[in-house]
Amino acid sequence: MKPTLLILAAGMGSRYGGLKQVDPVGPSGETLMDYAVFDALQAGFNRVVFVIRRDFEADFREKIGRKYEGRVAVEYAFQAMDDLPAGFSVPAERTKPWGTAHAIRAAREVMRDAPFAMINADDYYGRDAFVRMGEFLQKTPRTDGRFHFSMVGYRLNQTLSEHGTVARGICKVGADGLLQTVTEMTKLTPVPGGVENRENPDAPVKLTGNETVSMNMWGFTAELMGAMEAHFSGWLRANGTNLKSEWYIPLVVNDLVQAGRADVRVLPTESQWFGVTYREDRPRVAEAILKLIHGGLYPMNLWR
Repeated sequence: MKPTLLILAAGMGSRYGGLKQVDPVGPSGETLMDYAVFDALQAGFNRVVFVIRRDFEADFREKIGRKYEGRVAVEYAFQAMDDLPAGFSVPAERTKPWGTAHAIRAAREVMRDAPFAMINADDYYGRDAFVRMGEFLQKTPRTDGRFHFSMVGYRLNQTLSEHGTVARGICKVGADGLLQTVTEMTKLTPVPGGVENRENPDAPVKLTGNETVSMNMWGFTAELMGAMEAHFSGWLRANGTNLKSEWYIPLVVNDLVQAGRADVRVLPTESQWFGVTYREDRPRVAEAILKLIHGGLYPMNLWR
């Protein structure tokens, strides 16, 4: 069964200051999502599902979805703050989205039985990453009583921004290539000789910069959706009243691994990651895309 590409595009990009998912970075107006879809098609994916919000559906379909018509099957899922398990409600003062796991959960009705890769809309992952992920998803066993997932691993010091802190899942990988733990760190910044996580400014966590990190390119089987429901209810009971808490997909994966219910193959890649976290990142990303075009990886007009 050919895999589906699930693209999380519901965020407005609070640090970026706009709807960065539709901001062009390519010479012919291409977005980072365009390059992701193009690479996924080359790697054997045959369907794209976008997770977006209802309030910008028309704009998104016009600027993004329409260009893929006739090239790949496209479907949409809608993330909403009040899409919660029975018995839970949104705290009156909460304005922050519930996080990446909640965005994936929003697509539970359209994912059907296909294995899928999940990515962020505002990141560039690279052709090699999609090839490796596609190969894994098309040979993943599904009937042995255990979830078999995957993650493309990048090096931390290649994923930072010069313009502010970033959030990354710091991964511990075993000698067998399987993920052992993943720890979400949300205030990472480069410093001389390495990287610091400054969630607690009085006691920053020092890192070398060579750590393997998750950039939210995960490979899942559709069974993940069922496992997420019980996890979300438990998480809401513990964290739902915290107005800034987020239900991250690395947290879900880590808990499944620690419970012995899943294993995660970390897929090394030759691809270079880059992304637009802050508006000031955009010129650097546009320059990187142009270099790839001049190197022959992409045409000047991607969808001509």
